[in-house]
This record gives sequence, structure tokens and C-alpha cells, in this order.
Amino acid sequence: MRLQLLFFLSLSALVSGGESSHDAERRMHPVFSLMGTGSTPIGGGRYKRAMPQIVFDAVRSEERYAEYWQGLAAQTLDQQLESKLRLNTQLARNVLLFIGDGMSIPTITAGRVYLGGEEKQFAFEQFPYVGLSKTYCANMQVADSACTATAYLGGVKANYGTIGVSAAVQFKDCQAQAQAAHHVSSIAAWAQKQGMATGLVTTTSVTHASPAGVYAHLANRNWENDAEVVGDNGDPDLCPDAAAQLINSPVGQKLNVIMGGGRENFLPKGVTDSSGAPGRRLDGRNLIDEWKNQHTNSAHYVENRRELLNLSNHTSRVLGLFAPYHMAYHLDASPAEQPTLEEMVQSAMEILERQSAGRGYFLFVEGGRIDHGHHDTLALRAIDETAEFDKAVRFARSHTSTDDTLIVVSSDHSHTMSLAGYSSRKNDIFGINDGQLAADDLPYATLSYANGPGYDSNYLREGGAVRRKNLRAINMKNKDFMFPSTVPLESETHGGDDVAVFASGPYAQLFTGVFEQHFIPHALGYASCLSDRNMCVDEGVARRPR
Repeated sequence: MRLQLLFFLSLSALVSGGESSHDAERRMHPVFSLMGTGSTPIGGGRYKRAMPQIVFDAVRSEERYAEYWQGLAAQTLDQQLESKLRLNTQLARNVLLFIGDGMSIPTITAGRVYLGGEEKQFAFEQFPYVGLSKTYCANMQVADSACTATAYLGGVKANYGTIGVSAAVQFKDCQAQAQAAHHVSSIAAWAQKQGMATGLVTTTSVTHASPAGVYAHLANRNWENDAEVVGDNGDPDLCPDAAAQLINSPVGQKLNVIMGGGRENFLPKGVTDSSGAPGRRLDGRNLIDEWKNQHTNSAHYVENRRELLNLSNHTSRVLGLFAPYHMAYHLDASPAEQPTLEEMVQSAMEILERQSAGRGYFLFVEGGRIDHGHHDTLALRAIDETAEFDKAVRFARSHTSTDDTLIVVSSDHSHTMSLAGYSSRKNDIFGINDGQLAADDLPYATLSYANGPGYDSNYLREGGAVRRKNLRAINMKNKDFMFPSTVPLESETHGGDDVAVFASGPYAQLFTGVFEQHFIPHALGYASCLSDRNMCVDEGVARRPR
């Protein structure tokens, strides 16, 4: 009660202008406490607002000196001049689009510390060109993975919850979905028309919102199987579900590589998969068998890591479904059973390169479970998934040439996680802020969320009062720890802030500045001569650059 009274008195003073400019400055920008003997702050203990002096333990001893930082800046300047003064205007024979689902800029920043320190870099951060993408839907300030997939794959802003259709289609409007005039074709479709090999790889179900943007046209992202369509009083014959479209649509049938989870959406009820999980389809169709029957003996269906890594060098197509629904988080996965995202990308690139016959390929890759970790305020899982995502990017860039392969890395939307406080260098990113106590004399987490289920796991209710738990008594390094949330929600929401875009290869310079998210496939298409406006002299599979 006393704490609440002090808060409201302070707030009243601020609103009424009772705080001097100097007081405001000290409040907003706390300074180091003076030191007494040894390393104990004068007055003892840690202050609520003023920071105790933190002994700076330099990563390298040379960091103490100006010359170190000046030399680092000179090295960066040389790198920037070398990469920017010679523009790469060659044809992008191969195009790889990597999407870290929910990979906000704070996620990247926290991920660097997870890699070993604030000065570390992900592989994609070393790409020479960086921009910002505006992610809103046609009808929503804060986007979901469905409308954004339509934007970064199809080049059109769409309504929240819809995939591969224009904004003329409202959520759950089956009749509108059925009208071909409303369909938006993806860059995978553009690539197939030019004779390129195509594929998708994800750690979610292959019928989930992001990968479905490659091949599907849906008025509801949840229509992953026909039971979901029926549940919304839709007609599966008029509005086929995502799994059916993946197997039977023109784009889906031509995909050389399909890898992720989602077996349950391809199997009928009454049939179980290899793990014992039941199918969900009501139409009695086994879409996995249908896929096998559509293709030749050089097409293979695989369900585990061993089968994937033992694929024949003559494999022309692969359908890899490694889980009943989403693949397990990397921290939970059985290394013997589930391939990593890097391993899936490696196999995909080998198949696509063989099948491209010199015409190039398009590959969509999603690190989809970054998003799921954030929704449950499981920051450790989300950031570990980001590190795994980066391994796949690193492999792709190190095994292709920047002369003819364009790689773009981005996110579909952000999340509400923030990295805050005045912690010392190398402080545990999943721990408490080591520079400041809160006004309730308790420590607070460096990472927290604006909303989400972490509210309930970080607050105590006693006698009608609500107070925070003491985080010192909690194992925050537990992968199942839900990080603090300000607003209680069953699931943490997406954020509306811009996301970063990193590019390397032919015409990577197009991905600089601030631009609408739906610009991305148009720039990819220009660089690879897949769009109406491109950098080639002729059309067709020859695609000779100007």
C-alpha cells in the first residue's frame, strides 16, 4: 500500500510539473553510485534507481584503449567501401529467401549475447546490405504470418489471416477464396514458369501460414486440413485445404523439395503415423500416398533424420514430414530422429541444384519456431531457435557463390520482447539485470514481454494484493521458464515494429532503406528475371542479363 501511494504521489508530481528538469534528467538517466572502500557502494546495498558501479571486465584488454575502437572502425570502413563501391548486377540464377518467423530486432540483439557476447554477429548480419520492412496487413496494424507470407512471397498486401489471396477476400470467405481472380501467385510460381527448380523447408508444419504462402490460396490460415474447413461451415470441394493444395495444386505438384512437419494434415482419421499420432482428415484421403503415386521412383518420402541423410544422389523430389504437426524445438529434439534446419537446407540445396539443370532454383526456408517460443514467452527457446536458423543461413551462403546466388534473410513480423535495463557486459541475457533494483526492491529480468502468459508465472497474489516474485529464487535458465509479461494474455502477441532485411548476392543493393514488405518478391524477381519488370534482355529460361 505504501509503495502504491509513493508511486501515485510521484506520478502526480510529474504530471503537475513538480519535477525540475535536473530531477527528470537524473530520473531518466541514472548514474553510477560513488564507491566506498573496496567495491561496496557508499551507503551499502544496491540502489533502486542509481546504478552501483560495475567493474568493466573487458572482453579483450585492448578494449580499454581508444586505438582498439578506432582500428575496428577503420576495418569496418574498409569492408563497407569494398562491398559498396562495386555493385553486383549479375543475374541471380539462384534465389534463397530465409524467414525467421517472429525474429524481431531485439531477438537478434539478445541472440548475439547468447552466441557469446554483445560484439558477436550472426552470419546474416555480415551481409553487406540491410533494410527495414514495414509489416502491417491491408486491414491490421500488427500483422500475422498469413498476410505477411502473401506480401513477401506474392508481392501483395492481404488481410489478416488470409494466404495467397488479395485483400478482396475477407477472413473465412470461402466463396471469395474460390474465385481465381482473387488469387495471388507466389515467387515460387514465377520461378516454375521459368523452368527453375523450387522447394520449401520449415520447422513448422508444411501447411502452416508461412510455407503455405508458397503454394496455397486460403481465406483462413487455419484451414490446414479439410476438417478445419468443415468446422467453419466451409465446403472443402469449393475451398480446398492447405494440405490438399500442396499435393494437388499446380505449384505444389511441381515443388522438388517439401520438408517440415504436419503428417496429421495429410492422413485420414483412423490412420496413425509412425509415431502413433492419428490423422485429421475427414475425406478419407491419404495425401502422402497420393504424392507418392504422382511422382516417379526417384521421388522419395522420408520421416526421420536417417532417411533424409541416406537419400540417393539421384533423388529428384522429396517429401519430408518429420512430425505429426510442428517439428520439436531444437532444445527438445532427438538428434537421432529429427534433422536440424541446417541439415534440411543442405539436402534441399543438393536436390535443387541437381534438378535445376543450369536454370537455377528458388528455395524458401523458415525458422518457424522462433515465433512459437515468443508466443509462450519462452525466450530461451525463441533465441536458441534463432541461433539454429542462422546455422542454416551460414551453410547456404558458404556453399553458394555471391556471383550468381541471391540470399535474403528477414522476418515476417516482430514480437513484444524487449531487452532493457543497465546490465554489465556479458551479463546473462536470460538472467536478472545486474545494475539496478526495481522500486519494489526486487530484481527484474533483462528480457521481458509487453504481454503474454508470463504474467501469471512471475506474480504472486496474496490477500488481494499482487506482487512480483523474487527472480533470484527462480531458475530462469530452465528452457520452460516463462519470462515476465506486463499484461496477462493466454498468448503473447506480435509486435507492429519494422523488421530487418539482410541481403547478399546479385542486386542485394535493392534491399536497402525502408520499404513495404510486399516489395521483397518484386526485388527478388527483378534480380532473377522472374517478374514482368526485370534486368534481362530476353524472356524464358535463357534469361540473359542486360
